[in-house]
Amino acid sequence: MEKIWLSSPTMHSEEQKFVKEAFDSNWVAPLGRNVTEFEKEISKYIGCKDAAAMSAGTHALHMCFKLAGVKQDDIVLCSDLTFAATVNPVSYVGGKQVFVDSERETWNMDPIALEKALIKYEKKVKAVVVANLYGTPAKLDEIIDICKKYDVTLIEDAAESLSAKYKGKQTGNFGKYNAISFNGNKIITTSGGGMFLSDDQDAVEKVRFYSTQARDRAPWYQHSEIGYNYRMSNIVAGIGRGQLIHIEEHKALKTEIFKRYKEELKDLPVEMNPYLECSEPNFWLSCMTIKQEFLHKVTPETIRIALEKENIESRPIWKPMHMQPVFADCDFITADDNVGEDIFKRGLCLPSDIKMTELQQQRVISVIKRCFDV
Repeated sequence: MEKIWLSSPTMHSEEQKFVKEAFDSNWVAPLGRNVTEFEKEISKYIGCKDAAAMSAGTHALHMCFKLAGVKQDDIVLCSDLTFAATVNPVSYVGGKQVFVDSERETWNMDPIALEKALIKYEKKVKAVVVANLYGTPAKLDEIIDICKKYDVTLIEDAAESLSAKYKGKQTGNFGKYNAISFNGNKIITTSGGGMFLSDDQDAVEKVRFYSTQARDRAPWYQHSEIGYNYRMSNIVAGIGRGQLIHIEEHKALKTEIFKRYKEELKDLPVEMNPYLECSEPNFWLSCMTIKQEFLHKVTPETIRIALEKENIESRPIWKPMHMQPVFADCDFITADDNVGEDIFKRGLCLPSDIKMTELQQQRVISVIKRCFDV
């Protein structure tokens, strides 16, 4: 039986054209025309002034924290319900993570819990990093207002939300510094890679400097600061340029998948991942939660295993960061009794691959319904 994937890359023909140009010009190393043009095209699409293409979204986040001035023992308030890549780079610069719980309307950082954390740590907070979970924008206006009130730098992790909009504005443009990802499972991919984005063009230039081993302007190799080998290759950027042409098409297909799940599962004791009316998610991953009163009968793991037996990939909701062993000593701030932990215990990410046919999605839905004896 053919495998149904959670979210795999979908290639077109344009990627090969741009990659061939790199080969034909013998420019296959980091940087080059594809990198420069990809940065311009992403900046234009998102609506920010400049961008620096990186070898990973995690590297872009590292640069966000570095430019925010996070140093040894500085506190960074972080989304709790997210992938580790959002918060690991805080440790790269010596900072300390404090995790902020989610709210139930978007599953993202709770503004009430955020302000509670800022009051608790007063002037010790250097930055806030908010992730848009599974492509759903957070309550970004409220979070921005709170960060302004307490004079802390906001970093937006839009790794999962490229093409999603909040009040008509593209995500990846709400923080002072922002990061997106082109990992293989994202809405568009370069196989790996990411991008740092900002309206501060001097900051973007600084990221380019740091990411090319911090080489000073000199005819010889001279370094006055520690640098990194973080820049995207010209080949990888060529893939990204071809993918970007199809981003709205990918988003539309993801949306159709979400709506089909929502309609077909409406009579089960489950709920799909929520979003605000003022936002337009990219529906990168369609997720569901089982209502608490039915967990004695069916759990997310029951469904995951049932799908796995049918050669269908699904995945648990991200395990909250405050529950991770590596962050056991970090503080956790909640305003509503561990929302993220509740979502983790009741939730499952469903196959959201845009190559999945309607018939294949019906296979997935049938397995879920059988778990509930429907």
